[in-house]
Amino acid sequence: MAPSIPIWRQIQRKNITQPEKLADYLCLDAQNRVKLLYNPRFPLNLPLRLAEKIAKNTLDDPILRQFVPLKEETQSQPGFTLEPVQDQLFLRSKKILHKYKGRALVLATSACAMHCRYCFRQNFPYETRAAGFNEELAYIQSHKDISEIILSGGDPLSLSNEALQSLFHSLDAISHVKRIRFHTRFPIGIPERIDDAFLHLLASSSKQIFFIIHCNHARELDGDIKKALKKIQRLGIPILNQSVLLKGVNDTEEAMLALSETLIDTGIVPYYLHQLDPVEGAGHFAVTDAKGLELIEYLRKNTSGFGVPKLVREEVGASGKTTLTHPSDIFQDEERARIYKTRLLKALIF
Repeated sequence: MAPSIPIWRQIQRKNITQPEKLADYLCLDAQNRVKLLYNPRFPLNLPLRLAEKIAKNTLDDPILRQFVPLKEETQSQPGFTLEPVQDQLFLRSKKILHKYKGRALVLATSACAMHCRYCFRQNFPYETRAAGFNEELAYIQSHKDISEIILSGGDPLSLSNEALQSLFHSLDAISHVKRIRFHTRFPIGIPERIDDAFLHLLASSSKQIFFIIHCNHARELDGDIKKALKKIQRLGIPILNQSVLLKGVNDTEEAMLALSETLIDTGIVPYYLHQLDPVEGAGHFAVTDAKGLELIEYLRKNTSGFGVPKLVREEVGASGKTTLTHPSDIFQDEERARIYKTRLLKALIF
């Protein structure tokens, strides 16, 4: 007897992948339809749950702009390239990136629950022929300095529970690995993915797990998604959020505050606000550093400190994410250091 198909996989198969079908679903008029990109290089892939949240007959909806291919993607922008973060420079096997000290990232799969139009890995040459992670596990085992494994992709929750269980079992046997971090967008589109089997997998691991979701706008979160994530939190697993700063999506004070407060009201910590990785076709999403810093300052003044993410940028070859700070902050830090040194010198003299 063939195994039953999980509910979440059945839901995933209902994703909208044809721009024409989506245009009909959103009741787009002729004026809006001509602005869609009907044969995009990076295919449309949109869960029905997210499509249901998009306002009808408009292209200005913040959820639509994240997932629906528009002709704006065909406009070339200086500095925007196919491989903006140069991940291939850090490949140590077919499916593992080792960029930062103490951490390694496993490219668990090329598959995602949805396709974000600004995805920095949309052109990455994923290895799809080799099954399993034997080569990656051998690399991790041989590098005793690796204490944290990041499961990314694609989206690691695209894997079956059985595949994840096998990977977890192998990682549990590597004593110098202390932490496992999920990077996922899956629950934002298909919260049913957080099923009992997956929760059991998390609960049975000997490692400390961190669960990092990707959400850019408060409207992406609904009651079902919050309930699903609460099940993970009840296991004692911290949930953090990463956002990308996107023009027309979350580049206003109102949108950013609503996102942060919705997250912290759900017990989710706003972790990073990423400046856009300059991938070709995403130039229309770019927001200046100055605007990003203004938004961070607004959050500092209007919500709790733990509701303020770090504004960061990925820079090739850096030892970690680069935190962006206001020039006045740098001046103030230098001034504090000068005062401290002066006081210390006086104390030594007198």
